[in-house]
Amino acid sequence: MARFNTRTAKAQPKSAVASTGRVLRTHEGGRGQERDPRSELFLLAVADFVSQDTFYEKAEDRDDRFARLVRDLAVADPQWTAGLLGWLRGEGNMRTASLVGAAEYVHARLAAGATDGPSNRQVVASVLQRPDEPGELLAYWTSAYGRAVPKPVKRGVADAVRRLYHARSLLKYDTASKGYRFGDILNLVHASPDPDKPWQGDLFRYALDRRHHPDTAVPPASLPALSLHRELMALPVEARRAVVTSADGAERLAAAGVTWEALAGWLQGPLDKAAWEAVIPSMGPMALVRNLRNFDEAGVSDEVAAQVAARISDPEQVRRSRQFPFRYLAAYQHAPSLRWSYPLEQALGHSLANVPALPGRTLILVDRSGSMFWSKVSARSQLSRADAAAVFGTALALRAADADLVQFGSTSDTVRFRTGESVLKVLERFGDLGGTDTTEAVRRHYRRHDRVLIVTDEQYSPHRHGGPTAQVPDHVPVYTWNLEGYRAGHGPSGTGNRHTFGGLTDAAFRMVALLESGRDGRWPWLA
Repeated sequence: MARFNTRTAKAQPKSAVASTGRVLRTHEGGRGQERDPRSELFLLAVADFVSQDTFYEKAEDRDDRFARLVRDLAVADPQWTAGLLGWLRGEGNMRTASLVGAAEYVHARLAAGATDGPSNRQVVASVLQRPDEPGELLAYWTSAYGRAVPKPVKRGVADAVRRLYHARSLLKYDTASKGYRFGDILNLVHASPDPDKPWQGDLFRYALDRRHHPDTAVPPASLPALSLHRELMALPVEARRAVVTSADGAERLAAAGVTWEALAGWLQGPLDKAAWEAVIPSMGPMALVRNLRNFDEAGVSDEVAAQVAARISDPEQVRRSRQFPFRYLAAYQHAPSLRWSYPLEQALGHSLANVPALPGRTLILVDRSGSMFWSKVSARSQLSRADAAAVFGTALALRAADADLVQFGSTSDTVRFRTGESVLKVLERFGDLGGTDTTEAVRRHYRRHDRVLIVTDEQYSPHRHGGPTAQVPDHVPVYTWNLEGYRAGHGPSGTGNRHTFGGLTDAAFRMVALLESGRDGRWPWLA
């Protein structure tokens, strides 16, 4: 008689975030699970905006824990750690954490004399994706480790400089507010021009002249945008608004690389209707999203507004911007005009394109406890982790074949929705529910569902019936989506139908389909 090779036998896949079996306590006193170092670092990294307090953890403690984990794993597992850092800046779109991580990676490996795995130079270059980031990384390094910058850091920065520096990046990012100007960086790393960019040598020389001899620096003829910019800057203040209102004003501003951030300073006055309409054509999609309220207050025309709406809701523009979905929620909440509601709803939908259509019956629990409201998704945002949790929980529910959507805190209740309803409308039905009784929420609402998904910071209160995931039969998958990256988790993870994911993008949800099809859910950069 067959004992194992039967028709009902199923693969038991593993997921990347794994617990060790050691019991810890959550910050609320619940019985928590320790994660292995790679899992702890991953969950912390995808939720860490650096130098930002959370409800249970001070910024300096959080940053120290992040740096310690990076340093340890840079020596113990350099291949994995380098992969994490590159993915974190790319698909993960976490800028500051990846820059800090790269610096700590290099410092730890130099101190240990380690030579295996990816080179320090490669890791530095991999996290520098925007023209202002070489200066950011150097500023972090010198503030943490002094002005002696090692060769691997210099060479990695030089590789990035050749890739990123061009005329428009000079105009946008080489400003007096920066401690490291483009010329300072070129002096420090001695980057040679890219041979495939014949104009770059002129750019480098001009960046150096502009830094050290600003009054006499002359823009090179090979880079006309620099000359056009200089001409506009030299115009008398009283003549500048005429440029904005002229028939070719938008083209002149764009050709000269005048950004919306710089335009008010150039005009030496507020941006009115004409100014916004002149600069809108050259603005990026996320700059448009951030300024919808300003467009309304200035009274931009319906024709221009329609062009803005088309761009911010274009699927390809949304994909290329790699913005977190909560950015569109923030814009929706702060834009006063209804003319932006539908475009922002479309953009939010495009940003959640990878949310799976789950079959069967799904229970989705969204954490609306006090700690989730206290922690913001970033230092620049007024949106809370609770907002982010609600966005993804709602998107999952709307895509699922049959879902129960529940919000929980000290109490819990069902959030009603209709098939095909707007994500943004459903979000209006969420509230603030106090403490964190995750266990009772699962016990109350689990009714023979095919899977359970919990969006939370995992810091639950003690309960006489045990932890949240223990309330669900072992054969039913429980997926925890962690938004905060604290050390202790609310249940085991990695095997046995218990899996944890992290981050503020929808990429983690791809793992649900993989695990349910019997394939292992690997780290995103290895999948």
